[in-house]
Amino acid sequence: MSWTEVVIEIAREHAESLSDALMESGALSVSVEDADEGTDAEVPLFGEPGMEPKEAAWEHSRVVALTDVDADQAAIVAEAAASIRLPAPAFTTRFVGDEDWVRLTQSQFAPIHIGKNIWVVPSWHEAPDPDALILELDPGLAFGTGSHPTTRLCMEWLEAHPMPGKTVLDYGCGSGILAMVARKMGAGDVAGVDIDPQAIESARDNAARNHCEIDFYLPDNFAVSEKAQHATGKFDTVVANILSSPLKLMAPMLSGRVAPGGYLILSGVLARQAEEVAAAYAPFIKLGVWAEQDGWVALHGQLGQDVPAARTA
Repeated sequence: MSWTEVVIEIAREHAESLSDALMESGALSVSVEDADEGTDAEVPLFGEPGMEPKEAAWEHSRVVALTDVDADQAAIVAEAAASIRLPAPAFTTRFVGDEDWVRLTQSQFAPIHIGKNIWVVPSWHEAPDPDALILELDPGLAFGTGSHPTTRLCMEWLEAHPMPGKTVLDYGCGSGILAMVARKMGAGDVAGVDIDPQAIESARDNAARNHCEIDFYLPDNFAVSEKAQHATGKFDTVVANILSSPLKLMAPMLSGRVAPGGYLILSGVLARQAEEVAAAYAPFIKLGVWAEQDGWVALHGQLGQDVPAARTA
């Protein structure tokens, strides 16, 4: 399989908003680079642990969006720019093959520290803290390595709300990372669902590598699972890290999967979208913002209860 990267050079003040807009318009992933990298004008961004720069952008930024090779790159760029009220910027494209993808990810993916005690570690690295909750996870096509704020927020929520023996559903599971965190935090029966067969294959491989017993399904298979709990039952915790539009459409279904007194956690939601997503779920469950990171939020709620408190510093 192959992909096409869209490369856009843009000023710092628009880099983050354009990155988010490109994701909403169909990009598979987006990164921001220093457009002056390799020249005398290159400016490194770094900070002490816990004090990293708030904005990963440069005065002269380069936004790189990964798309399907057969996607309409011009339409994606135009839609993204229009959504943030910018003229459609000039862009170039470059082909990315399987071999390039592997080499790129291995060179860029280092261990990631999340929350208080979680480390996401690729197979070619040593775990920085062997006593921590370690997830061995090689990046691939399935979304979810812990590097994106939406994934981190969900992982931090699960770490802050351990539910030993409880049931958990990870809807839109991608790499399976959230399901694995729940399992390693002591959850009992854990299931993951995704519409992408490649994500399901990746999630199963990751769960086996991390010695996590988790059932992963495509939606149609989930509906007819031999496990009655999975096919028609409800879960103590339901987490869905997708995007705002599908989350709003799935409000009745996802809410209907939450057991009485259970929790629903949603991410993939920009801060400016939080109210409209919460409104879509209001007839079923009261949601509030638990935490925000880099313009993204995690919403949470407990079925039959008022909006739970937000995370405190």
